Amino acid sequence: MTLSFHIEYRTRWGETVCLRGNLPELGSHTAEAIALHTSDGIHWSLTLEVEAPADGLVRYRYHLMRGEETVRSEWDGVPRSLHLGEAQRHYRLLDAWKERPAHSYFYSSAFTRALRAHPQGEAVPPSPCGGTHPQGEAVAPSPCGGTHPQGEAVPPSPCRGWRLGAYAPDIDREHGLALAGNQPALGSWGEEGVVCLSDARFPLWQVELDAEALTFPVEYKFVLYHRATRRIVAWEEGDNRVMSDPDIAEGQTLVTTALPVSFALPLWKGAGVAIPLFSLRSEQSLGIGDLGDLRQLIAWAADCGQRVVQLLPVNDTTLRHTWTDSYPYNALSIYALHPLYLDVRQLPPLDDAAEAARFREEGRRLNALPLLDYEAVSRLKRAYLHRLYRQEGVQTLVSAPFRRFFGENRGWLQPYAAFCYLRDAYGTPDFHAWPEHSRYQAEEIELLCRADSPHYPEVALHYFVQYHLHCQLQGARDYARRRGVVLKGDVPIGISRHSVEAWSEPHYFHFDTQTGAPPDDFAPHGQNWGFPTYNWEAMARDDYAWWRKRLTKMADYFDAYRLDHILGFFRIWEIPGHAVHGLLGQFAPALPVSAGEIERCGMTFDAQRLLQPLIDEALLEELFGVQAGAVKESYLEPVDSSEAPLTYRMRPAYRTERQVQQHLGGRTDAAAARLREGLYKLLANVLFVPDRTQADAYHPRIAVQQEQTYRSLPPREQAAFDGLYEEYFYHRHNDFWRRSAMGKLPRLLEATGMLVCGEDLGMIPDCVPQVMNELHLLSLEVERMPKVPGQAFGRPADYPYASVCTTSTHDLSTLRGWWEEEPQLRARYYREVLGGRGEVPETATPEVCEAILCRQLQAGSMLCILPLQDWLSIDAQLRSADAAGERINVPSDPHHYWRWRMHLTLEQLRAADTLNRRIRELIDMYR
Repeated sequence: MTLSFHIEYRTRWGETVCLRGNLPELGSHTAEAIALHTSDGIHWSLTLEVEAPADGLVRYRYHLMRGEETVRSEWDGVPRSLHLGEAQRHYRLLDAWKERPAHSYFYSSAFTRALRAHPQGEAVPPSPCGGTHPQGEAVAPSPCGGTHPQGEAVPPSPCRGWRLGAYAPDIDREHGLALAGNQPALGSWGEEGVVCLSDARFPLWQVELDAEALTFPVEYKFVLYHRATRRIVAWEEGDNRVMSDPDIAEGQTLVTTALPVSFALPLWKGAGVAIPLFSLRSEQSLGIGDLGDLRQLIAWAADCGQRVVQLLPVNDTTLRHTWTDSYPYNALSIYALHPLYLDVRQLPPLDDAAEAARFREEGRRLNALPLLDYEAVSRLKRAYLHRLYRQEGVQTLVSAPFRRFFGENRGWLQPYAAFCYLRDAYGTPDFHAWPEHSRYQAEEIELLCRADSPHYPEVALHYFVQYHLHCQLQGARDYARRRGVVLKGDVPIGISRHSVEAWSEPHYFHFDTQTGAPPDDFAPHGQNWGFPTYNWEAMARDDYAWWRKRLTKMADYFDAYRLDHILGFFRIWEIPGHAVHGLLGQFAPALPVSAGEIERCGMTFDAQRLLQPLIDEALLEELFGVQAGAVKESYLEPVDSSEAPLTYRMRPAYRTERQVQQHLGGRTDAAAARLREGLYKLLANVLFVPDRTQADAYHPRIAVQQEQTYRSLPPREQAAFDGLYEEYFYHRHNDFWRRSAMGKLPRLLEATGMLVCGEDLGMIPDCVPQVMNELHLLSLEVERMPKVPGQAFGRPADYPYASVCTTSTHDLSTLRGWWEEEPQLRARYYREVLGGRGEVPETATPEVCEAILCRQLQAGSMLCILPLQDWLSIDAQLRSADAAGERINVPSDPHHYWRWRMHLTLEQLRAADTLNRRIRELIDMYR
C-alpha cells in the first residue's frame, strides 16, 4: 500500500513539517516524528510504503518542528483518519493544515455523540476502483435517489478515484450533506442528481467519486438536504469550490478533505437542568439520589425538550465517614466515583429475603426525610454493599467484563482501593498518621493488593464497588445520548490534602499553601478551600499528564464538563498554610512589587509599618469594646518603641490565625466567636504580605482599604497606595496570566472531545475572556452577577453565543431565595428590568419567575441551564413552600452541610403534565 502525503505550509528557516501516526512508518504515535520533504519551504510531501493496520484505519497528525522541539501542532479535535480498502492502491492525500474551526464546540462529543449524533450513519458507496469502504454497512434508500449499496468487496479494477470529504458537525440526524456541481455525475447543478455523502464517520462526511466520469476542472458546492422530503434546504455560501486537473493516475485514489462546511442557518440553542446527584429523590431511593434516579431525571429532561443534565462532582469524598464528607468538591480521588450513588436496584438481589427487607425498610425511612442524613445513608449503603460483596464478589472479580475494567483502570484503581483499606484500618484519611504506608511506595502497595495478600478481600471490595459504579454511570450516559441529552459533569479545581493523589503523587502539589478565592460580596473574608496548591512546574515537565489522565477518565462518563474556577489556570489565590481566612493570600503566579517600587510610587518603605499588623488602642476598642483590656493582657505585647501613640503586636503564641484557632479549640459560644474573629482581624490588618518564594517581594493585601492600617495613612500615601493597588490587581498581570493559561489549557483541552464550560465568575482579569474566546470555551453568565462595570444586572440579550446562562448556581441562593433576601435589588429589578408597576411582590410569584426564566431562555447563549428549583418556581402547586431552604451551599461557611434534596419525587415530576408542557412550550418558543 502506497501513501503519499501533501500539504502546503509556509515555514521559517529551521522549521520542518512532520507527521506522527499510528503506523510504524509514522512513528506509531511516539515522540519520534517523520519529516516531510520540501524544495521551497511551502510545499511539503512524503511517500511511504505501508502495511495496512488491522482495522484498516491510518491515523495521523501534522506538526511543525524545529529540531526536536514541537513549535505547534494542528488542531486535533477530530483526528485525521484514512480508511484503506483491501485493494493494493496508491492513496494520494492533499491535506490542508487544520486550525481550530470557528465553532469548534460543535465537534465536541456533546454534539457528535448526543445533540447531533448520527447513530446509523449512511455508508460510503462502493469505490469505483474496487475494495471496501469505511463502515460500509447496508443502509436505507438514499434521499438523493437510488440506494447506498452494501460495501462488499468487488474485484479490483484499474481506475481512478476521488475520495472527497468535508467536516460538517452541525447537521442533525434529520438532514444530510450532498454534492452538487457542474458535471452530469454531480447533477449539473440540478436538485435531482446531487450525490449524497456518507455520515458513517460523522462529523466527517465522505463520498468516493469515479474520476473517469468527471471532466476537470470540476466546480462544486455542498448542499444540505432533508432526508424525509428529499429536498435541498440550503446551499453552501460563497464561491464555487474548484478542483483543477489533479492528474489522478490509474490505480490511484486522491483523498481531499474540505475545510468545515457551513450554511446560513440559525445557531443551535438548547436548555437544560442543573442539580446535584445527591439531591434527586425517587420513590425507590435509599435516602439519597443514585444513578438509577439519574436515568429518570434524564427521561424527564428529554420529555420536556431539555438537552443538558448538569451535575455537581460525583467523585468519592469518603474521608471520615461523617457528614463533613458531604462536600462534593473535596474528593478522596479524582477518578473514583462515590459509592453512595450506586443504585442497588441494578445489582443482584440479596439472597436473604429478611435481611433485604430490613435494608428496604431503613431506606424508606431515610428517603422520607426532607433533607439528606449523610451519615445514616452512608452506614446503610456501606452495610448493604459489604453484604452484597460477600455474596457476589468472587464471581464478579473473575468475570471477563470486570477483568477488562480492572486492566483499563488499574493505574488509579489499585492505589485508591489500598488507600480506602488503610483509611478504615487506621481510622483516619491523614496518611501522615498511619503507622505503615504513610509514604506511598508502589512496590509495597502492589504486595498489599495481590490476590494472595491477607488483606485482598478488604481491598477488592473497592474494586467491586467501583466496577458497578462504572457500569451504571456509563449506562446513564449512553441512555442520555440515545435521548439526545448531554450529561455534563464538574471538574473541581482542587484536591483534598488527604486524598489518594496527595498520598501517591505528592510531587504535583505544594502542601504548605492552600487554595481559595479573594473576598467578594458573598464572602467578605475571602474563601479558604484548604486544598494544596498545584506545582505547575512539575506538571509541565510531563506535559500535564496528571490533568490529561484525569479528564480522559471523566470522558468515560460525560460529554461536557464545567471547569470549576477556571481562573485557577491563570492564577490561583494562594493562602499561607497558617491562615484560616483568605485575606492574607496572594495570587500565584504573580509579579510581586519590590521595596524600591513601593518607594517610587510615593510611600516610605518601613517593614514594620507595612508588613506587620498595626494594632493600637482605637482598633482594640473598635473590635473588643470593654474586653479590650483582657485581650491586651492575654494576647498582645507592646511594640518596643518610644514613639506615641502606643502600639502592640501579637504574642509569639498567637501570631497566626491557625495558632489562634487552635488556642480557642472547638468553642462555639458567641463570646469565643467574637474573640476569634477580632483576633483574625488584628492579624490581617497589614498593608502588604510578603511573597512566598522571593525575598524583597511583596503583594498589596487585598481589600485593605476597609482596614484601620490603611485609614491611618496620610492622604498622600493613601493615594500612592491606591495607584499601586489598582495597577497590581487590574493591569500588571494581564499578559503574564495569559501566558500562564495558554501554557496549560490547550494541552488539557486536547485530552478529550468533551464540551468545556469555564466557571469564570468573580474577580476576572481582562485576559480571561480573551483566552476563553481564543480556545472556544463557554463562559458562565448569571444575570445578578454582571461582568460589565456599571451594570446592576446582566443583559441576557447581549451574552455571547459561546456561553451558558443561568439564574443561579449551587453557590448562590435560588431565584426565589434571592428575591426574598434582597428587597432593594428586587425592587429595582422588578421596575427597571421587568417593567413592573405598583407594589413590588415580596415573594417571587410564579408569573415573576416565569418572566425571569424567559429572559434567560431568550439570551444569546448557546445553553440555558437552570437549577431544578428555578424550573419548579413557575408552578405554584409544585414549588417548595420554603424558598430559603432550597439553597445548596453557602460559600462563606467552610463547614456547610450539603444535604438539600428535591421535595417531590421524580415520579411526581414526570407526571406533572401542566409544568412539563409549559417548560416545553417555553423552550420551543425561545430556544
